Parts: sequence; structure tokens; C-alpha cells
Amino acid sequence: MCNICTPEIGELLKDAPKNWGKWGPEDEVGSLNYLGAPQVLAAMASVRSGKLFTLQVPMADPKGDPVWPGRRGAERYQIIDEGHWIGGKGPQFPGGQHYADDAISAYLQGSTQYDALGHVWYDGQLYNGYDAKTTIGGLQKASVQAIAERGVVGRAVLLDIARLRGKPYLDKGETFSHLDVLAAAAAQKVEIRKRDIIVIRTGFIESYYSAGASAFFADFVEPGLTYSPELVHWFHEMEIPNLVTDTMANEVTLDPVSGVMLPLHGALMRNLGVAFTELCNLSKLAADCAEDGQYDFLYVAAPLKIVQGTGAPVNPVAIK
Repeated sequence: MCNICTPEIGELLKDAPKNWGKWGPEDEVGSLNYLGAPQVLAAMASVRSGKLFTLQVPMADPKGDPVWPGRRGAERYQIIDEGHWIGGKGPQFPGGQHYADDAISAYLQGSTQYDALGHVWYDGQLYNGYDAKTTIGGLQKASVQAIAERGVVGRAVLLDIARLRGKPYLDKGETFSHLDVLAAAAAQKVEIRKRDIIVIRTGFIESYYSAGASAFFADFVEPGLTYSPELVHWFHEMEIPNLVTDTMANEVTLDPVSGVMLPLHGALMRNLGVAFTELCNLSKLAADCAEDGQYDFLYVAAPLKIVQGTGAPVNPVAIK
């Protein structure tokens, strides 16, 4: 689509709903405020078998990590190990114990992670109307630390779009809408309730591990949700606190209708304060849900408390 035909995102979303000020002028966690004690207690009813699934992709894998193009995967460095004692360079301690230590260098959004609500903005304002200048040198407002300090617990529902479409994973650039999400819920016989955490499986991250990095990154464009006013209003009316997917962006990379890059980051995160959890591996959870027919579960997550961070790694836990 030609640039002259592509609207500015502010124009595209000029009539979109906002939650700014709903929880006060200093709020930094947005729609996570919908997850109060009643929602946490009600979510416990989704625990029926005690099965547990962790959703983070491996981090600092020597074979490579799946990351957004332009970022690099996490790198782990060994600092000390038994080799130091073999070489006569290990420190000597009373009692003679040896130890291993290491360090990591990583993009904070280079693994399964939460976006800070101040991660993406337009027209000079972040979530809740904070000035974009507050991002200079680190997020003074709406950083990931606010989400990390709060934590996320609630009832979640897995919507398996790949299974709905009868394929192991969606194709590059393949889109779907909230109507497909509702169709998946109907096919799975699970109810999406107000204030549920929405977990969407495209299977796309699984293709990284099955097809390999070269095929995964060739002509890179992710599948995912595509923008529509109706989708945004559905999220708003359903008071969705958290969108969790197995892609790096939680939406199709380039919206095929408007031509705008990542418009749902503006419509949902910046305007409504919906927390984004990206790059989850949902394969084992999805297989188990298909086997036992239970697609709702207790979701628990807390990203790392990175001061002024734009995002932070997380290992969400699903408990059925």
C-alpha cells in the first residue's frame, strides 16, 4: 500500500475508546485494574485437575532464540565453573567448595515478555495521557515495573485459532478478527466472560522450532489479529485486561486493510491499557486442552521488576 494512502494512526483511531483517567491520573497498569480480588477468587474455580503449564520460550538457547527482527537473542556468559579450579585459578574457600556463576545480556523484549503500557505511543502521548517525553532515558511513567509490582492473576481462556482452521500453525500474514476468536470459543465449548484474560494460539512460534530460524525469518510477517473498530469495541466492552499470544507482536505485523504498522498496540495498549504478553509457547497447553476439553484455567504471571523498563521477561503459569 502506498504511503500516501496510509492514514496516520492518530487519524485511524481518532474515534477509538480510551480508558484514560478511569483509574485516576497516576494509573500505570490500565486494564489490569479489572482483575480485583473477586476475579482472582472466581478464577480459582478453573483449577480442576491441578495440571500446570509454563508458557515461556527457552531463553539464551545456544541454537538461537526467536526474537523480533533487529533484536538479538539473549546471550549467556559463563563467569566461573570447575574449569577454573582445574586450571588452578579458582578461589579457595574454607571447606573446599566450588561453584558456578554466569551472566546474561538480553533485550528486555527478547523473550516471552510483558510490554510496558508506555512501550508504544502516538501523537506525543502514552497510555493515560502521559507525555511521550517521559520516555527519554527510561520510562518515568507506565513502565513495566508497575505491572511487575502488581502481578497478574485471573481466569484465562485459550482460543486455538490454528486448530479452528485445521492447521498446525497459521501462515505468514494470515489474519483473524474477534469474530474468529468467538468462533473458536464456540467450537471449543468455552465461555468468554467479562474480564477474562484472552490467550490466543496461532501456532506460529512453534514453526520456529519445527521449520527452523531461516524459514521462520524469511519474508518475515507475523499472522495475528487485524484492526477493526468492532474488535476494539469488543475488547472495551468485555473489559479484557490482558492479551496473551504466541507471536512477537500480538497482532498481524502490517495491517492489510489500513496499511498501518501494529495499530492494535495503539488501540488496545495505548488507549485502553490492555496489557500485552507476547511470544508464549502454547503448544503443550493447547494439546492438553484439546485432549481434556478444558480451555479455561487460572493464569498467573509477574514480569521482572525492571525499573523504567519498556518490557520484561516473564514465565507465565497456566493451572488447570
